[in-house]
Amino acid sequence: MSFKVLICDHVGLAFDSNGAPDPAEVKAHILAKGGVFHFGLGADAAPDKLNFYYAPDLSTNDELLKAAGSGQFDAVIAAATFIPAECPFVLGGVRIGAGTGNMGSTSWGGANGIGGTAPLMNTPGFNARATAQMTIKALMHFRPTLPFGELNARVVAGAFDTGKDLRDFPTAKLEDQTIAILGYGNIGREVAKLAAAFGMKVIVYARDKHHARIVLDGFTPVSNAIEAARGADVISIHTGLGQVDPATKRSANQNLVNTEILSVMNRGSTVLNFDRGECVDADALSQAMASGQIANAAIDADIFNIGGKLSGPMLPYLPLAEKFTTRILLLPHAAADTDHPSRVAGAKQAVDQIIDAILIKRVTNLKGHLPQGYTNAGVKLGV
Repeated sequence: MSFKVLICDHVGLAFDSNGAPDPAEVKAHILAKGGVFHFGLGADAAPDKLNFYYAPDLSTNDELLKAAGSGQFDAVIAAATFIPAECPFVLGGVRIGAGTGNMGSTSWGGANGIGGTAPLMNTPGFNARATAQMTIKALMHFRPTLPFGELNARVVAGAFDTGKDLRDFPTAKLEDQTIAILGYGNIGREVAKLAAAFGMKVIVYARDKHHARIVLDGFTPVSNAIEAARGADVISIHTGLGQVDPATKRSANQNLVNTEILSVMNRGSTVLNFDRGECVDADALSQAMASGQIANAAIDADIFNIGGKLSGPMLPYLPLAEKFTTRILLLPHAAADTDHPSRVAGAKQAVDQIIDAILIKRVTNLKGHLPQGYTNAGVKLGV
């Protein structure tokens, strides 16, 4: 019996001789596993094989529905492409990366994997360092507060005298400032290490199981998010959304960073959200920025354009860009998904996971509920 798996995102971000993203490494991995790799959607499936159809340019809702809306594929591997609820993948789906917010198929019950009859999986860990580095890059966009663009322009124009003018640009180094990190998984831990390298004081709120590791790493664990945020100059969120409450349909960490959290930080502080957009209350952030309690913020969250209609967790932040212009950075969840080695490693693991799910009903890195008939192989983290 043959199976058909759709790959609807790039699985290599280095460029080939034609200037296109190169999937050669993942193609070779599929062939080594006994599968067949098809460029595009047109080829007939090879009999008694796992057939992987590579169509990374699918992007709109209509394109996905045309390609997969009638059950043309048994399973899917995606990275950033939004998978519509109406696209069935009866044998499962894997998201390359840590989140599954774009995996909307009802085959596994939507983005949280609750309900449905197919397994939803992800590949956490591979992009932790890339995400952590982009988090710190965003922090350094705002702190220290030297206006590099203005200084560069004045130097180039010959309109700056170091002896006379430099006094007009006082700043403060990151050293001795406090960063509150919420969550201590792979990304939170990497952010803590990088912040410590700049001499920052690191306070961590995480689940109890992480406390021993936090202490061994030389950082300070606290028992709740408010305690972490109190007196902090920077807050960085890395908790994930957590489980969904079936009664309220709300995730456990939705609006985790709210008015109460923001109000106990030092005045003029910075908010970094390179996790899920919903973890920060956008209205509370807007009010705190308007009052000056929060000086600036950087948000890295999904945004989708389906038939010209915008959706995704970035939407509530768009009005803040109009109000606060240079004080806020809005990024399209790019930090985790733009590193070539991470994408290739994650894609290879996604291939392995989907093969196991199809052939032996074994699920690795399950998101949500384990469907009937499958066994849970636990968690496998990338490095």
